[in-house]
Amino acid sequence: MALKKVDVLIIGSGHTGGMAAKILTEKGIACTMLDAGPMINWERDRTLKPVSTLPYRGFDAPGRLPHVFQSSEFSANQWIDEKVIPYNYPAGQQYNWVRVRSVGGRSPYWGRQSFRLSDYEFKCKDHDGFGENWPIDLKTLAPYYSRVEAIFRVEGAYDKLPQYPDGNFVEDKSPWSQAMQRFIAAGTKMGVPVTKPRSSLGTGGMAASINLLIPDAVATGKLTTIPNSIVRQITVDKSTGKADGAIFIDRHSHREMTIKARVVIVAAGTLETTRLLMISDICNGSGVLGHHLTDQIYGAGIAASVPEARNGKATRTITGGGALIPRFRNLDTKTPGFLRGYAVNVSASNGPVDARWFAEYGPALDKKMDEYSGSGFTTNIMGETLGHYENHVELNKQVVDAWGMPTLTIKTKYTDNEVNMAKDMVDTTAAMAEAAGFEVLAKNYQFNPPGYSIHEQGTARMNDDPKKGVVNQWNQSHDVKNLFVTDASVFPCAGWQNPTMTMCALAMRASEYLADQMKKGVV
Repeated sequence: MALKKVDVLIIGSGHTGGMAAKILTEKGIACTMLDAGPMINWERDRTLKPVSTLPYRGFDAPGRLPHVFQSSEFSANQWIDEKVIPYNYPAGQQYNWVRVRSVGGRSPYWGRQSFRLSDYEFKCKDHDGFGENWPIDLKTLAPYYSRVEAIFRVEGAYDKLPQYPDGNFVEDKSPWSQAMQRFIAAGTKMGVPVTKPRSSLGTGGMAASINLLIPDAVATGKLTTIPNSIVRQITVDKSTGKADGAIFIDRHSHREMTIKARVVIVAAGTLETTRLLMISDICNGSGVLGHHLTDQIYGAGIAASVPEARNGKATRTITGGGALIPRFRNLDTKTPGFLRGYAVNVSASNGPVDARWFAEYGPALDKKMDEYSGSGFTTNIMGETLGHYENHVELNKQVVDAWGMPTLTIKTKYTDNEVNMAKDMVDTTAAMAEAAGFEVLAKNYQFNPPGYSIHEQGTARMNDDPKKGVVNQWNQSHDVKNLFVTDASVFPCAGWQNPTMTMCALAMRASEYLADQMKKGVV
């Protein structure tokens, strides 16, 4: 008997898989969603434990997750075990691939910074000659951004900066602390804008697919979710060249099953999506699948102290709060040493300071930390990296995961562009802090390895020329017309911005286009 064919098969349940499910089901299209991990009940599965009861006092077991710097005993079981699903990289080219397998993907752990890209990103090649433009611009995506921002309840201020486009905000009217006002004034004199940060409020302290998107799809009665389903291959009808479903494996029993579908949406996350397309041997007529891997540099920055807040004098009026410096380099003028630009997360803390900021130890360190407690002021970079063709992933058929699937070898490295960018950021924010009257305690020019930002992008990039891209402007495969890719693998450039708002806006736009094409019988 022939297998029943579902309307749309969605592989992955993170922000973009969830958005596709929401949009399509609300238009009456039945969707089946496969996710490689379990269904998590946050109320049932979360527990609070005193740190004193944990074997490593909150720190993760040494060597358990060497590439997940974010891991601790409080979150240790949320990350993928690299022994179960390994990956590798050449010596000297460390890559930190941070992965989650559960319904909702990484969306429950998202930091919630919420930005639009600007035309400095969408038309990046026009601006500086590197890479390729997006086949869309801000005007095209703006209506979708506005709808996504409403769903996620993005809080922000209206700054009227072309490199930092305003959106549909819950307006942030909170006052600046005195320390932040001084830092803003120092930036104004140096031509560096300092703005309010922008982040998704969501609901209940979370802005994930599992609380903002998937419930709407479930409410339509049109979504079927199958957890613990590891997709081994997207299948293609040889007579039509179209995708016709997928072969997947039950995570526990290793039983292999098949599902047939009219349309396939791949939303597994940049590198997992790319791995699946490579294993399936599809969508690479352009030859760029797996290439142009990019992300953002994090980690470089300064630590400073607000003198007036020392010795127990810190109040919320004197110091505290956060700010963001949006990109200000390589806009109207060219900055020597690097292309593109960076943003800066700025934080003034009323809490304890970091012992690593001081040269003292023992009782002298204790005294120093007591004195400086409540006066901390830090800056941290979010810098765009360049998507060179050489930065790529490839299948490693000699090393397979627990389900017998080839793993990835990731070959990427940063260049002088990133080094020079980080130096400029540290020197600039240190000068601003000193001009504001702060004591600069530490400068860190060293950024984290590629992948640390958890913003991997670009390996199935978007271009309307089938020779230059994997998908077109509608996230539709050039080679397999009924296959769509909705995660950040389609990004032609990374920008400095957290990619989530752009991912969701693209997924919304692609899903509405797909619904229209299905209605017309084109797809």
